[in-house]
Amino acid sequence: MRNQANESIFINRELSWLEFNERVLQQAYDSSLPLLERAKFLAITSSNLDEFMMVRAGSLKLQYERNPFLRDPAGLTVEEQLRDVSQACKKHVERQCFLYNSDLETALAQSGIRRLDIAACGHSELRAVEQKLDEIEAILSPQTISHSNHFPLLQGLSLHLCVRLKQKQHLDCETNPSLESVDESVDDFSIIPLGKSLSRVIPLPSDTGHTYLLLEDLITTYISRFFPGREVLECSVFRITRNADIELREDSAPDLMVGMEEVLESRNRSRVIRLEYQHGTSERTLDFLTQKMEIEDRDLYSIQGPLDLTHLFTVYGLRGFDSLRDTPWPAQKTPNLDPTKSMFSNISERDFLLSHPYESFDPIVRMIEEAASDDRVLAIKQVLYRTSRQSPIVAALKKAAQNGKYVSVVVELKARFDEARNIEWAREMERTGVQVIYGIRGLKTHAKVCIIVRKESHGITRYMHFGTGNYNEATANLYGDISLLTCNEELGSEATSFFNAIAGASQLTHLQQIAAAPDSLRPRLLGLIEQERIRCEQGQKGEIVAKLNALVDPKIIEALYAASQAGVRVKLNIRGVCCLRPGVKGLSENITVVSIVDRFLEHARVLYFRQGGNPKIFISSADWMPRNLDRRIELLVPILDPLCAEKLGHTLRCYFKDQSNAWSMDSNGKYLSPERTARSYRVQHQLYETAKAAAVAERNLNQGQFQPHLPKAEH
Repeated sequence: MRNQANESIFINRELSWLEFNERVLQQAYDSSLPLLERAKFLAITSSNLDEFMMVRAGSLKLQYERNPFLRDPAGLTVEEQLRDVSQACKKHVERQCFLYNSDLETALAQSGIRRLDIAACGHSELRAVEQKLDEIEAILSPQTISHSNHFPLLQGLSLHLCVRLKQKQHLDCETNPSLESVDESVDDFSIIPLGKSLSRVIPLPSDTGHTYLLLEDLITTYISRFFPGREVLECSVFRITRNADIELREDSAPDLMVGMEEVLESRNRSRVIRLEYQHGTSERTLDFLTQKMEIEDRDLYSIQGPLDLTHLFTVYGLRGFDSLRDTPWPAQKTPNLDPTKSMFSNISERDFLLSHPYESFDPIVRMIEEAASDDRVLAIKQVLYRTSRQSPIVAALKKAAQNGKYVSVVVELKARFDEARNIEWAREMERTGVQVIYGIRGLKTHAKVCIIVRKESHGITRYMHFGTGNYNEATANLYGDISLLTCNEELGSEATSFFNAIAGASQLTHLQQIAAAPDSLRPRLLGLIEQERIRCEQGQKGEIVAKLNALVDPKIIEALYAASQAGVRVKLNIRGVCCLRPGVKGLSENITVVSIVDRFLEHARVLYFRQGGNPKIFISSADWMPRNLDRRIELLVPILDPLCAEKLGHTLRCYFKDQSNAWSMDSNGKYLSPERTARSYRVQHQLYETAKAAAVAERNLNQGQFQPHLPKAEH
């Protein structure tokens, strides 16, 4: 265990994450952004906080039960972390509510998007409300609970109504005085789950703009219709969050598919770790809920305004309000990628490095779709961690198997919150003849790689895609990621060895170019950092530049501290959690940390090491966290092609020029907002303009040339 003196060199992981969500919330507060974009950022913070509570707060709860005195690398006990997290979350929720109530809702109404108060409904609106009520009454059912009844199993993250009713026995006494009197301090309660089948945002007829009601407001107003003959004393909206930090015990699960289905079921019954309730809820109702669900005071969240602000995603998607959104940045065509040739012809001529979402994800989809029908393709090997709902890549893999190709796919069934979808994909692919491997025992397979084996005139060629993001064409339009398309022989050989090792549950042979977790990735990273430190001590220049989503791992942080003390310049762009303290004299004064929050989610992992003037640059699927380096299967891939390396190096440097959305971290873990001006450099805009200019230049170069799309290109 680390001694107390060293513990202060780290920042607590959970509090660092909450700092990240504050930066996202600040985007919602930014009045210079289009109104619906601000609403979207507020919805994102709500969704983020839900996941944080389910996973991170849930994990702390489990740790507390096992050992409340256990300390994290920052020196905080589990009890102290729970206390600090609760205080920070409640402050964060207050800021969310304040923004919605004092600013956004009014601004939306003034812009034509009006959340209606039923008391202000006109005749046509009331008629629509009545029609909707008929539908609602046909679907929803209340469940009345006497004090002896078992409390129902409630779904996490769903809205519920808690209805307090005058005790039925009391009503009977009023109509029949001969009955024995009852305790008037005791009420009946009923729960109405609002479920998922009804839309929460209910549109109403409007002459101008868009008018809507929230489902819970509508039902609350007409709650007496659900309890004819009963006196309703109170109706309150509430929502619970259950612990989702439930992992499969693989040592006792003979069938992984069945085991994961049991995990999903367990999450529906797990402990309640948060209760959000409508501000103004009575003490009687609150006592009833907390006692029935055994909730601690620090897990209670009083919400002023609507619960669950993710309904703003629906508001963001309303048609006809384009002026309230960002100007679209459509993904651009990749320069030098000839549409008249097959993807294999293109990649055989040169490597391609794509910067998403500025450059389209279509070439990756196209490569796999072409492979499914190409007579020369013998095999496809791929790792799937997350995919879209209607995945063209999964469809192509199934088609390839039906066409007689050897298709092997590692589907990670343990991808959190995508388990159900991945189980469905796995079963569908198996039915079409795909060889499906359900992940690896004890590890999550998080690497992003696709290998296509093709027979050509000179022998076998392996065409590959390596990426920092998932095989999801939908999120590829929203996440900043990097893709490499190559047929480099050395990378092909090592990628095949890597895939066959994880698919065959065998040892990885020594890899020269690629590094893989949990075997060689951590040693490779520590070695690269150490080499920069040694060069600096020998009087050379040392430099490390890294762009990551999270930096948590204590060993990596300590190696960076040592490099800084030797004079290595370390520039870190960490989107989310960062447990390293930059700028501490004698410890990390040569380290700077920035975090960019903008219209696209920064997701790419890119690493640069100066290497004595012969730089090495890598892309990776892994963040620098213990889980990624020790408990996941990840890849670190060098960019060997000089043009691709130059392009990626330039892109990486651009991220440290940002003056619009780059927050600078101080040594206490606090972030200083950028002092932007109208002419401030904005990296995401610059990357889009660069991609756009390259696409325009290529179109101009090819203008006047006929470019037929060939049905099949050979080479």
